[in-house]
Amino acid sequence: MSSTDGVHGTVAAGFEEVRAEFARVVADEPSLGAQLAVRLHGRPVVDLWAGPEMHTDSLLALYSSGKGAAYLVVALLVQEGVLDLDRPVADHWPEFAAEGKGRITLRQLLAHQAGLIGVDGGFTTAELADDRLLAERLAGQRPYWRPGSAYGYHAFVIGALTAEVVRRAIGRSVQELYRERLALPYHLDLHLGLPEELEPRYRPVQPAPAGAEDSGNPTPPDLTRIAFNLHATPPTDLVEFANTRAVRALGPTSSGSVGSARGLATMYAAAIGTVDGRSPLLAAATLAEFTRPHATGTDLVTGERDHFLLGFEAQAVRYPFLGHDAFGHSGATGAQSFADPDSGVAYSYTRRRFAPGGGGGARENHRLAAAVLRAARQ
Repeated sequence: MSSTDGVHGTVAAGFEEVRAEFARVVADEPSLGAQLAVRLHGRPVVDLWAGPEMHTDSLLALYSSGKGAAYLVVALLVQEGVLDLDRPVADHWPEFAAEGKGRITLRQLLAHQAGLIGVDGGFTTAELADDRLLAERLAGQRPYWRPGSAYGYHAFVIGALTAEVVRRAIGRSVQELYRERLALPYHLDLHLGLPEELEPRYRPVQPAPAGAEDSGNPTPPDLTRIAFNLHATPPTDLVEFANTRAVRALGPTSSGSVGSARGLATMYAAAIGTVDGRSPLLAAATLAEFTRPHATGTDLVTGERDHFLLGFEAQAVRYPFLGHDAFGHSGATGAQSFADPDSGVAYSYTRRRFAPGGGGGARENHRLAAAVLRAARQ
């Protein structure tokens, strides 16, 4: 359905307030391309979109949102006993032991405690697009802090690091496993490697309005610059990066996901509940392990407090109305996706244009997610 407010799609009975809030978000930024999808206990209750050239199945660059897909693959392998969280990474990947990294465990890696946020001199775009090339560069790099002593967001590299552990352990890529274990069974419109035939559905990323990104923002500190590859020559331009076909084709797990809000919401719904008659992907013990805090204090890269669970970002820190074990991940444009086991909500909001502040800090996520939780708890 559509209306004069520019919002298209449907909501279930009781979720009308969510549609109204989404309409207000669109009114605040009329040319914004955005999608909002929500499932409650596995059932679709919100499927909305707005903006020029947008539809529910338009594909957007989701940047770090794809980390959630990679972490679910790792969680399944841990659940099945294929990977051990407390085993040193170097047991699977001997080259990783260089520069004093031999004792770093998979748990520390997932908790962003390894200190391996980048490499001296930075990466090329070709390296950032290819998890194998990233892993090769990172294996010989010294950590930027003593592993285990602190934590900081491994923004561009965490996917490649964990993916290399998976590849060394079982001889298959995370992208392959994601497609086989998640994307195909659940018909997820979320891609770690976008097939050529789906390119016509891709909507290129748009930069933030002129002056919005840098207004009042100081020069980022050194660790932030390294983590976001801003110390490279030239520094990485995130808009250009996502709009490069080679990046979308390879689907680097940290930064190159492409998909829709519907795809992300369905993935998180499958993680915690019944979707299409299937049992939840994660058993209660696995869910408890991956959703307890593993890194407390201040993130050395982002400055956020208590930023991470195990791999996933802690959602209750950003959105206090969620359960303590809510987990998910944001994306650089202001996209946000999460599962809240307490309420049974799986939420995803995607944007075509960068938001000032980026990531899950896009202010409309607070408004939209709060409206969703109010409706879900009626």
